[in-house]
Amino acid sequence: MTNLSYENAIKLLTSQGKFQIKLGLERIKSVLEKLGNPQDDLKCIHVAGTNGKGSVCAILATILQEAGFKTGLYTSPHIFEYTERIKINGVEIPRETFADLVTEIVAIGEDLTEFEILTAVMFKYFANEKVDYVILETGLGGRFDATNVIKSNLCSIITHIDLDHTERLGNTRSKIAFEKAGIIKPNCPVITSEGYEEIKDAADENNSLFLLVTPFSDTTNLSLKGTYQGENLALALNCIQLLFPQIPQSIVQKALPKVQHPCRFEYHADKNLIIDGAHNPNGAVALRESLDTIFPSEPRRFIFGCLRHKDYEKMINTLFTSNDEIYFYHFDNPNSCTVEELQAVCPYPSKPYSGSEITPDKLNIICGSFYMIKELTIFEK
Repeated sequence: MTNLSYENAIKLLTSQGKFQIKLGLERIKSVLEKLGNPQDDLKCIHVAGTNGKGSVCAILATILQEAGFKTGLYTSPHIFEYTERIKINGVEIPRETFADLVTEIVAIGEDLTEFEILTAVMFKYFANEKVDYVILETGLGGRFDATNVIKSNLCSIITHIDLDHTERLGNTRSKIAFEKAGIIKPNCPVITSEGYEEIKDAADENNSLFLLVTPFSDTTNLSLKGTYQGENLALALNCIQLLFPQIPQSIVQKALPKVQHPCRFEYHADKNLIIDGAHNPNGAVALRESLDTIFPSEPRRFIFGCLRHKDYEKMINTLFTSNDEIYFYHFDNPNSCTVEELQAVCPYPSKPYSGSEITPDKLNIICGSFYMIKELTIFEK
């Protein structure tokens, strides 16, 4: 197979209907075995959860990089480019390398999903580059997530759990916790901030240290804002203390202001604009709580777009009040809600977003889906 260009590699990944979600580990295990099982050479911290896992990963990666370690970071989704998902010390995988690895993996001939291809690319790239540590974020769930092919990890972290992807993970928090707990490995510690019995049971079955942490009340030194970051910071710092006691507090505190995680309560003062990828009801609750705490009295203007399979009615009722200026946006995704669908469940007056409504006279909030953010010209990389 001739090596693909980066543009053609992306076209292949995004071919409509070609790479749907299919849970299970058999396909990726087969491909990784043909690649020499690169994942077996990596030291991973594995992070699962409904909300907050990306922030935890960003904090961990920044601290380890600040401490002098060559650190691989695998996250999803991306905002602008697929290469954002795979980074070493904050630098994205080169486009040519990405395309070459996609070519190599697709040529093996397995009927892989998009996420499985990306995960195989990541494992191969990090192994080739001989990173010291990998911060590994699950894509969906945990037990059958493609990242869960690793046989062991340095530590499992399970962040806040709520109802999302219920059609695949179960319709109760307990069922979802069971799926997330699937990343716990024998004799490898697990850190969480919520005491679900399913997580405790999985830790017991695997003879794993179970560490339950309390959210921090002070996140002043952390660059990431939002009231929910206290939980994420506690998970990350307890992990560092457990696994890397040799890293001095001075290094940790130097790293925290440098953490970058776009579109998570990201504030742009010049436009009086917050961009937040709140894309499920729990994310909406967290966003509303942060707005009420940090900007309690400022008038608000929302630009909201959402995927059709999300509980957008609940998100709308959580986020908006009768005093808010509300705009809905239909973005370029086959599963994007139309403006009419969103307006039908919104109890307050609203209009379609045209692209020119954002001005600094009010606090502007863009939220609802990561997929729409790239389209909004107000936000440039």
